Amino acid sequence: MKFSHTSSDYEYTIDQLLVKCVESNGSDLHLVVGMAPCIRINGQLNPIDAAPLKQADLEYMLLSILQDYLIEKLEKEWELDFSYAIPGCARFRGNIMFQRGTLAAVFRAVPFRIPKLETLGLPDDIKRLCDLPRGLILVTGPTGSGKSTTLAAMIDLINETKASNIVTIEDPIEFLHKHKKSKVCQREIGMDTHSFSAALRHVLRHDPDVIMIGEMRDIDSMAIALTAAETGHLVLSTLHTQTAPLTISRIIDSFSGDKRLQIRQQMSNSLKAVISQQLIPTIDGKGRIVAVEYMVDTPAIRTMIREGKEHQIYSAIQTGHAQGMQTMDQALVHLYINGKISRASALEYCVDKVEIERLLNKPI
Repeated sequence: MKFSHTSSDYEYTIDQLLVKCVESNGSDLHLVVGMAPCIRINGQLNPIDAAPLKQADLEYMLLSILQDYLIEKLEKEWELDFSYAIPGCARFRGNIMFQRGTLAAVFRAVPFRIPKLETLGLPDDIKRLCDLPRGLILVTGPTGSGKSTTLAAMIDLINETKASNIVTIEDPIEFLHKHKKSKVCQREIGMDTHSFSAALRHVLRHDPDVIMIGEMRDIDSMAIALTAAETGHLVLSTLHTQTAPLTISRIIDSFSGDKRLQIRQQMSNSLKAVISQQLIPTIDGKGRIVAVEYMVDTPAIRTMIREGKEHQIYSAIQTGHAQGMQTMDQALVHLYINGKISRASALEYCVDKVEIERLLNKPI
């Protein structure tokens, strides 16, 4: 696929659209041929008052912000992840693809300022995780649930409080970390390294204390991350799973039968916590609030992982209040009782409708 359009008379430039997205408190800008640009605000797509985009308009917009090597990659692979920044506005994580033979793109807004962990509405115990010397911490949830923001805030806290060597592997780099008390090296897939697994194979030679992996995408990444966590490194990463038990099952089931016993043993030794999150519309309709399922490595949970009893982990989380644990449904009920979300939202985003109905109908 070769691009040919070198001009456009569209009423907005790409930078103007991105600034409009940020000024509207939008999370994403959507661009597709045949439709006006859309901004996602509080989870809802809103078209702006503009003409539908033509292929020439979108091609010109996107090529104007891509470096030559990225254009070549897009022409060759037909899809592209990249980052882009507008000084004084924000950074953006971009993805370009083709649909019906025409271009489509989405830009996720990433603020320059990394939010403080205590402002995100997460369990207080997560601060303790940032002080751990080793182990695996997983942040999970659907696309757009704030996983990258949580990871960035955790890395920033470590950066401010410990003299560590932090190495991140991202696709693409989102939040930019300055060297504070720690040294932070950020590696971008396609620019600084060929793949997550390639970067991970070499990362231990950089003498890291903390390794942040943008996403564990394959069994190579999972295996190396588990080994690194087991051998004295703090490893943080993400998965697109909904609950802690599903996260554990997903990792173990990724491996063939003869390796699962070893992986179970490694996970029982190294997994320190699973933070599963969703963003829920607030009751006033003006924003979204995070709901978090939180699991930590109690002796009972370590035994369940080792013995293949993931089906019992949910009950252990339900009864683990003393350790700061809570299920997603307990989190949703707590938000409902405190007037943050509606009953309908609690039911829509729950894991187990029978369980959440029981919790909602319990006397307070």
